[in-house]
Formats: sequence, structure tokens, C-alpha cells
Amino acid sequence: MKLTKKSHACVRLEKDGRTLVIDPGAFSEMDAAVGVDAVLVTHEHPDHFSEAHLRAGLEASPGAEIWTLKSVAEQLSAAFPGRVHTVGHGDTFTAAGFEVQVHGELHAVIHPDIPRITNVGYLVDGGRVFHPGDALTVPDRPVETLMLPVMAPWSKISEVIDYVREVRPQRAYDIHDALLTDLARPIYDRQIGTLGGSEHLRLAPGETADL
Repeated sequence: MKLTKKSHACVRLEKDGRTLVIDPGAFSEMDAAVGVDAVLVTHEHPDHFSEAHLRAGLEASPGAEIWTLKSVAEQLSAAFPGRVHTVGHGDTFTAAGFEVQVHGELHAVIHPDIPRITNVGYLVDGGRVFHPGDALTVPDRPVETLMLPVMAPWSKISEVIDYVREVRPQRAYDIHDALLTDLARPIYDRQIGTLGGSEHLRLAPGETADL
């Protein structure tokens, strides 16, 4: 399986000639969903869900389909009938040849005065990759590669470190990093790498890794 990091929280996975993209949002490249066979969206916030990005992908690939939660599906189903599938915690499905399990129900708390929305994470191919969206969800099975939301308005670095410790992946790759400046990256790299207990890695947008 090949992992390609796109900007912010978006990643692409390739296997057996097929491609799956997760969270092509407004902070991602405009072609983040172009040329893919399937799209997974974790929640409705614009840095994870961009209707324009999805339209570009689905119009370029007439066979491409989307799996997402209800709040996103409702915005897309009319435009792409039969190609948008609604999922929730506990569901399993196959997308572009990848086996996917859905974990989690709620977005992390941003502030007590802000209502929490639905958020789901996707466990791919039995734990080879887990993308939690905007939550610190711990799957009920081992994870090889954790896509780690490294910096967000709803988290602090101690929570990120403890999340890595709880999931205990073989490796963690940074995502949700568009708000993290280059000056701060060495601090996050050192503290997560030293205290997290797992290999901590980072890819620049466009870089790839073999999993």
C-alpha cells in the first residue's frame, strides 16, 4: 500500500492499481480527489469536506463513490445519485478494494459553548491505516499506521502524545498540520517522538511512503 500525504488532513492510499482518498477539504489541493476510485469523508467541517473538491473528483471519475456520515451525504446525494453512501460507527464496507471499518461518533470538544457534531474515523484493511478525523478515537484493534491530528484548535500537545500512547501504533504520520508553522514543527517532532512511544513521522504534501 502506498500512502501519499496531501495538504492538511487529506491522504491518498493506493493498492492494486486503485486509489482511495480521505478528507479532501478546502485546505487540500484542488485535485486531491481527482483520479480516485473512492472517497471517505470524516465530517462536515470545510477543512475536511469541500463540495468543490468532491465534485471535481466525481466528475473526473464517473465510477468513483463516496462514503461518509449523514450530514455530508445529504449535501451530495442529489447531485450524485447512487454514488454517495451513508455510514456510521460500527459499519463495515469495501471501497476501491480497501476493507473499511467505521469508528467513532463525535467530533472532539472545541469549546463547551460550541455544539459537537458527528465525526467518524476510518480503519483501513484491518488496521493497516487509521484516520480518526477530528477526534482522538481509539479503535478496538491494533493499528499499524496512525494518521495523527497533530495540531488543532481542539487539542493540545499532551493530548496528542497521550493519544499515540493509547493507540500504540507501529508508526504515526502527522496530519491536520496546516496551522502548524515550520518554527513549531521541531518542538512537536521532538516531544511526540520522545514521549509518544511510537515511531513519529512526517511527510510534506505530495510525498509518499510505502506501508
